[in-house]
Amino acid sequence: MAASGMKLAMAVACALALASACHGLQLGYYKQSCPRVEAIVRDEVKKFVYKDAGIGAGLIRLVFHDCFVEGCDGSVLLDPTPANPKPEKLSPPNFPSLRGFEVIDAAKDAVEKVCPGVVSCADIVAFAARDAAYFLSRFKVKINVPGGRLDGRRSLDSDALNNLPPPNFNVNQLIGAFAAKGLDAEDMVVLSGAHTVGRSHCSSFVSDRVAAPSDINGGFANFLKQRCPANPTSSNDPTVNQDAVTPNAFDNQYYKNVEAHKVLFASDAALLTSPATAKMVSDNANIPGWWEDKFAKAFVKMASVGVKTGYPGEIRRHCRVVN
Repeated sequence: MAASGMKLAMAVACALALASACHGLQLGYYKQSCPRVEAIVRDEVKKFVYKDAGIGAGLIRLVFHDCFVEGCDGSVLLDPTPANPKPEKLSPPNFPSLRGFEVIDAAKDAVEKVCPGVVSCADIVAFAARDAAYFLSRFKVKINVPGGRLDGRRSLDSDALNNLPPPNFNVNQLIGAFAAKGLDAEDMVVLSGAHTVGRSHCSSFVSDRVAAPSDINGGFANFLKQRCPANPTSSNDPTVNQDAVTPNAFDNQYYKNVEAHKVLFASDAALLTSPATAKMVSDNANIPGWWEDKFAKAFVKMASVGVKTGYPGEIRRHCRVVN
């Protein structure tokens, strides 16, 4: 294909993916170099998610925690080493709650057997999260995810602390944190809907939502008091479903929970404190299919944040260590 034709194809792919910040990513990126990669990743994700829906929730959270720190470059996958004893995965926002690493390992191993040295771990993270959303939504959330990300070499726990919005952020802080990554307020509200699956440790919300005065529903607060100690510790920190109604379904129930004041985090409740974001919550809660479509578009934008498509990126042989 001529250079002009290649540029046109990439532009079309980015437009189809609805990612204004596509940065060289391309739909069907591995069509020639590893044509089966996306099917291989999907098969591995399916095995794990059908055994444990929580793993699917973990994969969706994993891509968010990867992309908000150093961009979507697989940096969250790196294990500690003597030279780097505190990588991102050991940071308080990630450890010990972040899940899904074994799925990425399995997918990478399966891909390497067919296409050694071709597919990045960062792309596998994005593909795996897409597939988890597809299965947990009972095939309603269909996302066209472009490929072409390279793996990064930097991974520091302090970077995760400085970039991942904590669960006690107010709406203005949330909007600012997402804006810093090139995402707007609607992207923030739509991506927050991922809290419709997964579990949270009591320590992430008890002090803000149960022990202190808040807008939380009284009956829901009493339920949480029964599940959570008043002062969680590392040895006594149970988990609670983020969505008590449809805990394993990737659906719009989260927004109905927000409206009912039955959400765990202060950052969830904060979506009602601004007229603009409250309207978005209502639309996502009440218009059939609205959130699923919005999520697919916002996911592609988020999965294009800060991607590395040249130096200083690489394609790792093993996702947990740099080459």
